[in-house]
Amino acid sequence: MHNVRKMTDDLYWVGVNDKKPRLFEGLYPVDGVSYNAYVLLDDKTVLFDTVDWSVTRQFLENMEYVLNGRPLDYLVVNHMEPDHAAAINEVLLRYPEIQIIATKKARLFMRQFGIDPGDRFIEVREGDIFGFGNHEVTFAAAPMVHWPEVMMTYDITARILFSADAFGSFGSLDGALFADELNFVEEWAGEARRYYTNIVGKYGTQVMNVLKKVSSVPIDLICPLHGPVWREDLGWMINKYIHWATYEPEETGVLIVYGSMYGNTAQAAQILASRLVEKGMKNVRVYDAGETHSSYLIAEAFRYSHLAFLSVTHNLNVFLPVQTLMEDMKRLNLQNRAVAVVENGTWAPTAGKGMIRMLESMKQIKILNKPVSVLSSVSDANNGELEALAESIIESMKPVQ
Repeated sequence: MHNVRKMTDDLYWVGVNDKKPRLFEGLYPVDGVSYNAYVLLDDKTVLFDTVDWSVTRQFLENMEYVLNGRPLDYLVVNHMEPDHAAAINEVLLRYPEIQIIATKKARLFMRQFGIDPGDRFIEVREGDIFGFGNHEVTFAAAPMVHWPEVMMTYDITARILFSADAFGSFGSLDGALFADELNFVEEWAGEARRYYTNIVGKYGTQVMNVLKKVSSVPIDLICPLHGPVWREDLGWMINKYIHWATYEPEETGVLIVYGSMYGNTAQAAQILASRLVEKGMKNVRVYDAGETHSSYLIAEAFRYSHLAFLSVTHNLNVFLPVQTLMEDMKRLNLQNRAVAVVENGTWAPTAGKGMIRMLESMKQIKILNKPVSVLSSVSDANNGELEALAESIIESMKPVQ
């Protein structure tokens, strides 16, 4: 039984919403995922990307319904990652006259994944124009957003951008398709941020290069390979991407992340949060690194202007969940943040040195203090130091005169 959505007079969503996945790419916690694919019914019929192997049966049923007996003439492959390309061989088998349109690098990846289109492959480069009847499309190279073979396809006629993994989001759409059919800002923005920062976050320069390319053309629809399609408030989502890609904070606020074994470092984190709020900072978030998956903390680190890390000393080093987060920050190229550091230890508190060392290896990170050192539990002296640390965080938020 088919499940499709009509998007325009001749464009259809033939993707699949899958509630089963609990880990995306075997790593990121999710409440399901949408695999988006699109069919254009012009003089020629065109499929834009395929889906993950796990949902291929539903995808093929959707395609068969939309085509309604017509052959499938073209498959445009914007991205070769298996969650979007695993069904290509099945499409080749079912539609033997189909021609595949993709980049040279994408063909190399096809061979590596055991896909051989033979003489049915059409290589395209940036700026090429291809016609399907009423619709003409052109192609924009998008290397490292977030694989090297990626391209985006722009429908010149309908002003539609097929954006590959850009503008995507974690989560199953549950009957919706368009972002305006969801309470996106309140319920979905966090998953869009978490998707971008963890999947694409490292490649800010490359994302900005692509945004510059597409900024010169009118866009009525943005069709990503995961998450909702954008037809309203496109500027809101594009503005988010500019913040994330340039590593500029979305909000002035403080993210406090702690790693605690027996509750004492957690208490220091809560005291710091209280002092910040007492001084007028309303935008404060506190997370236990041991209880919160790093992907959520990365998304919050991209969101806020100021970070505070508090770690108990473990095996003479940084508590592992905090260390993992900081290593992820470096891998994802996060920068332009002000950071405060607090350590704890009973006989040899050394976590602070470890955190400082990692922070100093990152780009454009301003370290606000020498580590506040808690000896086992928070003392009266530590209370004063945390008060002063809160004051220095607030002070650092003021514009330079």
